[in-house]
Amino acid sequence: MPSFCFLGQKVFYRPVYEPKMHQFCCMGMITIISGTNRPDSNTEKVAEQYVRLLEAKGVKPRYISLVGLYVQERNPAIKQLEEDILIPTDKFIFISPEYNGSIPGVLKSLIDNTDIKKVWWGKKALLTGVSTGRAGNLRGMEHLTGILHYLKVHVHPDKLPISVVDKLLNGAGEITDPPTLAAIDTQLDEFLAY
Repeated sequence: MPSFCFLGQKVFYRPVYEPKMHQFCCMGMITIISGTNRPDSNTEKVAEQYVRLLEAKGVKPRYISLVGLYVQERNPAIKQLEEDILIPTDKFIFISPEYNGSIPGVLKSLIDNTDIKKVWWGKKALLTGVSTGRAGNLRGMEHLTGILHYLKVHVHPDKLPISVVDKLLNGAGEITDPPTLAAIDTQLDEFLAY
């Protein structure tokens, strides 16, 4: 089994995809990428909540955590990830933390070490920024938008900055703040119809 499938008890990606009709349109494969390699991060918690929210809408997304994935060079694990998940994906949801006013290098390295044309060209993306500060990774989402546009990815305009995420997450690691949940719900509905 490739090294990226399971990391301890944590599922690295969900290998089963069951296409379902969504109320808006016929869905292709959606993959959520947690844009950091830090274990038990706020970013992972938000990404996992996005998985649950989509499942509640009848959509079964794939989930990729970068924890433990070596992305500094193109390697067999990345090639297998491309074949199994990235190439078949129609829509990507990036949950990215703010690292010094941008995105984590591990996320950029993943993008750089994939087959650009097969993985990214012509696909769609939704961006959510996560930070403990007040801007919700606005700068990072703009940097990621520029990168994705260069790769011919269509980025949905509703890029959601989630600020003070450390205060929004409850003890179980979930966002329960009604205005934030409403913003996420609207963002996901729009992206599903996109």
